[in-house]
Amino acid sequence: MGEIVLTGALFFSFAFATLAAMLWAGIMLFQNQDDALGDRLEELQAHAMVPTQRQPRRKGGGGFLNSFLYLISLVPGGDDWLSDTEKELAQAGVRRRQAIAYYAIGQLLFMILMLAGMMYLQRNNAVAQRLGGMIAAFLLGWLLPQQVLHRLVKRYRQKLQDALPDTVDLLGIVLGTGLALDQAMTRVSEEMQYIYPELASEFFTVVMQVKAGQERSVAFRQLVRRTGIEDIKSLAAMIVQSERFGTSLSQALKVYADALRTRRRLRAEAAVGKAGIKMLFPIVLFILPVLFVITLVPAVLSVLRDLKMGLGPRP
Repeated sequence: MGEIVLTGALFFSFAFATLAAMLWAGIMLFQNQDDALGDRLEELQAHAMVPTQRQPRRKGGGGFLNSFLYLISLVPGGDDWLSDTEKELAQAGVRRRQAIAYYAIGQLLFMILMLAGMMYLQRNNAVAQRLGGMIAAFLLGWLLPQQVLHRLVKRYRQKLQDALPDTVDLLGIVLGTGLALDQAMTRVSEEMQYIYPELASEFFTVVMQVKAGQERSVAFRQLVRRTGIEDIKSLAAMIVQSERFGTSLSQALKVYADALRTRRRLRAEAAVGKAGIKMLFPIVLFILPVLFVITLVPAVLSVLRDLKMGLGPRP
């Protein structure tokens, strides 16, 4: 009895410590940045995202987090996983330099918690059942954080998509007043930072990259790679071509904003059209069986009661 109590106490203590560490990693991952300008300039160096040959991560500097990433990169396929995860974090709007380290720590702790919990739950089972449970816990610990990250990427892209028409309209209006493109994008970022902070931050990043000496076409190409949205790709191509050929950008932006609203309306209509098909499976699996039970069971019980009374002993 004492051993069981001691084992349970150790397990819950370990689970509490793991959850506390995961909470700390999540807070550090999504913590607001104090020096936005300095962090943006660091992003220009750290997250250039240009097609260059990827160099392996090397140990040295950065303390514990850099050493932890270096150990992960030594695992076969670890460096590719770090690069893909870093790209997904950037597409989710998380671009702190330590974000990849915090995410890796959180995923590792979550996996350890799942394995420890499964081991504790199956401590009295056979070896085969215990092995199957450990495999399932490992897969869940590996896949669930990645699914959460995919969901964050999708939500961030949706916010950018919803902000595009109004932001492009405002950018065309500001350009019509005679401001240059960089000044207009800075003004739009200042006006939109409280309504659409995600797209305002992306525009401000492009302006900072251009001010740092990067070509505007390269800066917009990096914007497309950070977001992965086709409408932003079209917007970047239109801005670069208008600047190259000297055409009126404000008029082009007004037309493009109308096209964006048309696309958004078409996407909404397509989503409404798919809603009926998506609702078919919950209706068949959950609503119809309950409906059958409510309508048929009373009739079946009444018939059985009548049959029982009819087949009963006669006086």
